[in-house]
Amino acid sequence: MATKKKQSAKKQNTQDEVKLGTAISSIELFFQDKKNQNRVFITTIVILVIVFGIVALNRWYLQPLKAEAKAQMFPAEQLFMEGDYVTALNGDGNVMGFAEIAHQYGNKAGKIIHFYKGICQLKTGDNEGAIKSLKEYSGKEKIAKARAYCCIADAYVNLDDNAEALKWYKKAIAVDSNTYTAGYLLKAGIICEEMGDNEQALHFYDEISVKHPNTLEAYEVGKYISRLKNN
Repeated sequence: MATKKKQSAKKQNTQDEVKLGTAISSIELFFQDKKNQNRVFITTIVILVIVFGIVALNRWYLQPLKAEAKAQMFPAEQLFMEGDYVTALNGDGNVMGFAEIAHQYGNKAGKIIHFYKGICQLKTGDNEGAIKSLKEYSGKEKIAKARAYCCIADAYVNLDDNAEALKWYKKAIAVDSNTYTAGYLLKAGIICEEMGDNEQALHFYDEISVKHPNTLEAYEVGKYISRLKNN
């Protein structure tokens, strides 16, 4: 039995060696053909050109453009921090505003450009523009992401679309739990009251008291809860 197994294994090894030898011979024949050599050479050159092109594009075009975009962003960011939303959005002839930066550089200025632009639009009364810009913001930083959702909700409130506003306040609440969340909960509760859903409003108000007791909203929310429970 053992002898048969050894013979079978030896036969298999021989077959494998024959297959390998055939494959090697085929490869050798392939490369001996000048047409095939030329094809391989041309293919290699094309791949190298593509790789070099990508590296060159990134190093000598995209990276300088990103640096330029960030440099243009700095004055607008300063204006934003100072609360000058009109100039931050539109510029003043000396510095570019977020709207022009977004148009000229797009995401090369960073995803945050849509965040800044959207908030400026909200602050200056362009609610529909704010919604569009803020929905384009795809940053993963949780505080900024939640604030973007909240600002979208605020814009819908300004457009008298409370149902859509509540949806986005809930999205803001769900992003993370921090001191800012209490403000989103309060806004969601107020919207629920306006929509006649006092039970859900109480749920949001109670969550402020329980989960965020040390916030400014927690000191104020008691009167909202008392009013609803006494009605």
